[in-house]
Amino acid sequence: MTFELKMTDQEAFDGLRASFGKEFVAADVRAFCKINDIAYATVTKKIKQYKVGKGKWNLEVTTKAVENIEKSFNSPAVEPTVAQDLVPSTDDTFVKFGPFNDVKKVIQSKQFYPTFITGLSGNGKTFGVEQACAQLKRELIRVNITIETDEDDLIGGFRLVDGATVWHNGPVIEALERGAILLLDEIDLASNKILCLQPILEGKGLFLKKIGRFVEPAVGFNVVATANTKGKGSDDGRFIGTNVLNEAFLERFPVTFEQEYPPVSVEKRILGGVASHLGVTDTNFIARLVDWGDIIRKTFYDGGIEEIISTRRLVHIVRAFSIFKDKSKALQVCINRFDDETKQAFLELYDKVDAEFELPNKES
Repeated sequence: MTFELKMTDQEAFDGLRASFGKEFVAADVRAFCKINDIAYATVTKKIKQYKVGKGKWNLEVTTKAVENIEKSFNSPAVEPTVAQDLVPSTDDTFVKFGPFNDVKKVIQSKQFYPTFITGLSGNGKTFGVEQACAQLKRELIRVNITIETDEDDLIGGFRLVDGATVWHNGPVIEALERGAILLLDEIDLASNKILCLQPILEGKGLFLKKIGRFVEPAVGFNVVATANTKGKGSDDGRFIGTNVLNEAFLERFPVTFEQEYPPVSVEKRILGGVASHLGVTDTNFIARLVDWGDIIRKTFYDGGIEEIISTRRLVHIVRAFSIFKDKSKALQVCINRFDDETKQAFLELYDKVDAEFELPNKES
């Protein structure tokens, strides 16, 4: 009569790991059994939860985990084609200018025609794209790009849902499937991780290698990118964090629109609309703000100063005025972001263009 050595599950686990590491095959188990004078069936029963294939075990992966992973590959997105309206709302204060009509024509055509819009900060690039989509009743999915943006953020990836790993579409796939406009905002902040979009910028769709599924672009899908530079970095250092984008990536945008700040007449209409919406009735203040901003910009373009007042900054001032009911305070709080010398120069310039304005005390 033979007596089999008693061995606990933990002893079998520890012994196999010490002998063969975390992964081993049937031949290794048989050798282990022979050395320890224990039946093969007994040992395999003790480690059955770690079996990952025929005659294969991995002590760091349980069969339940394998089942969950296999299940996730066959699972749909967490929210398949989200049932919500992604058409932006129209804004009554919007005034078209610059390349707006051209951008709108591209979107209206429903052709796949990647479009790059470049221009200084705060001149309405993103707002224009949003309003073009709003007027055309086209869905828009906006993605704010940073240097950390990667394939998982854009394309999608696995997420843990109720204890199971499930594939979740990223914004790019949502836009592809919906035939929406994909707005890549501040694209020049991206790193080379953005190159995962290369096949999409060719209009060929994308194969999701993690789940083995090809996504065909729906009719109307297009990509619009906005940037403060042309993807060549910031020579004057104004836009710290912008990067030199891959030339092959930039070449996939067939058209580039340059957007300047609006002309004085247009900017007065923009600020006038915002003022009316906010209940501001001081039209002289609006006119003087636009004149002030125009002088600063001309000085900036001539190289006389290093800072500029954007249209967005002028809108901020109008909003501040609607809150504080005080020109001086509205101007001051909205240009506090500049260094003291620049701020004082801007205030003194405004004092010259608006006879009703009083310079604030330096102590205030």
